[in-house]
Amino acid sequence: MSFFSAPIEKMDLQDAQKLMERSMHEITNSFQKLPGSAMLIRYIQSSYQDDPVRSAIELILVIFFVRYLLSPSYATHNNNFVTLSEEEIDDLVDEWTPEPLVAPQTAFEEADAERLPVIVGPTGPKTKLSNGRTVTNLASYNFYNFVGNEQVKEKAIQTLRTYGVGPCGPPQFYGTQDVHMKTEADIASCLGTEGCIVYAQAFSTISSVIPAFCKRGDVIVADRAVNYSIRKGLQICRSTIRYYEHNDMEDLERVLQKVVKEQAKKPLTRRFIVTEGLSETVGDCVNLPKLVELKLRYKFRLMLDETWSFGVLGRTGRGLTEAQNVDASQVDMLIGSLAGPLCAGGGFCAGTNDIVEHQRITAASYTYSAALPAMLATTASETLNMLQTNPEVLVQCRENIKTMRAQLDPRSDWVYCTSALENPVMLLVLKSDVINSRRLSIGEQERVLQECVDETLANGVLITRLKSMPVAPGANGKDEQWKLQPALKVCITTGLSKKEIEKAGITIRHAITKVLTRKSSSKLALPAAS
Repeated sequence: MSFFSAPIEKMDLQDAQKLMERSMHEITNSFQKLPGSAMLIRYIQSSYQDDPVRSAIELILVIFFVRYLLSPSYATHNNNFVTLSEEEIDDLVDEWTPEPLVAPQTAFEEADAERLPVIVGPTGPKTKLSNGRTVTNLASYNFYNFVGNEQVKEKAIQTLRTYGVGPCGPPQFYGTQDVHMKTEADIASCLGTEGCIVYAQAFSTISSVIPAFCKRGDVIVADRAVNYSIRKGLQICRSTIRYYEHNDMEDLERVLQKVVKEQAKKPLTRRFIVTEGLSETVGDCVNLPKLVELKLRYKFRLMLDETWSFGVLGRTGRGLTEAQNVDASQVDMLIGSLAGPLCAGGGFCAGTNDIVEHQRITAASYTYSAALPAMLATTASETLNMLQTNPEVLVQCRENIKTMRAQLDPRSDWVYCTSALENPVMLLVLKSDVINSRRLSIGEQERVLQECVDETLANGVLITRLKSMPVAPGANGKDEQWKLQPALKVCITTGLSKKEIEKAGITIRHAITKVLTRKSSSKLALPAAS
């Protein structure tokens, strides 16, 4: 049996070999007919001779790719899933209560909103309210009365007729117009920087500049009292945040030393100092020469928010750098607003050309927002030029500030002013003995100051309170305990004469005295009324 089976097995093997040879020959002929096959064969032969390891890796990848294509699809195991009936699903849906998008208003906030005065017609030094009364307006940032300036109005109207209302597109997508480029050039020339970039929204300017340069792993040392816009930028960038006491250069140096020591053995990261020229929440001014000295000593970059100092400080309103005689090139980024003293809209960031161009592709509010309306850009250029050519208006504003301070700060036993001497936004906070004697909490201070605002309005003068959005829980780490000090806000304007400012100051002082003296006699004794 084995004698006959052996030839048969041998014949089968020979047939199989012939079949394989014939198949390989057909495959080879078919492959050679394909365009580029000869080139591929030469590539494989040469690559194997020159680098056999690479050929082996490529072969493994090809095998893996073929196996991946031929492998069956898979699904996750459903063993751990809980199967719910339709009734149980309906019950869960009915019981679910979504979190509110915003926190509900408190009773005090609702009452405050109902009492808000409504202005009828254009704003100005004298404003008409919806109830028919005309009041003295000290609640507007119209410091130089540019809102009522006919030259500014005419320039805005001409621009509106030429360019229309809005550019209808982001700056990088046909939104940039020649007036935007002129405004950027005007601001850069005014500040003495290489370049400038203009944003469409003042609030979103610094909250976009910070994330454009600061990323996770970078270190930011910020003033504890920075405004809400800066805090949002700090929250978005996800960098490591360290705070120092407000305008305390000794504490700043302590924090910088600590950061340098902590980062000594770590990979090199970007480091920034972020602060304001004129503080929005306190009103005082930072020591810029000392700040620049510390920045250079410890190798940090400096972001300076000049929202309230640009157009206010300095002989011609160039801001803190002019007021304290600091070269603008010493500040890496000068950020400011065009919506305050200049009575236009939008914001800007000035610095070197590299800093400016980097923001054009990385700053969120520049890339994804429509460009600034042309008439606001020309208004900013016009009012900036008026400050440069007519610095007497700044002198007049500072004289009015002195007149108002003379009626409030030294003569009132209830409040004192925390703002810098040249700051047209006067912040009046309750004195510590008044707070301690009445044991007033932050909320109670706000209610007392709101009564002062209402009493002042009843006597024909419109002022307001310092208000800010609360900091989101967890947004600022160890700084969540920082609380905004309640204050009255009085905005000075050149649209009123010295006599009108003096009269308004007396009205405010008397209103504060009246509110605080009519409080319950059960409280501890207060200082004598003025």
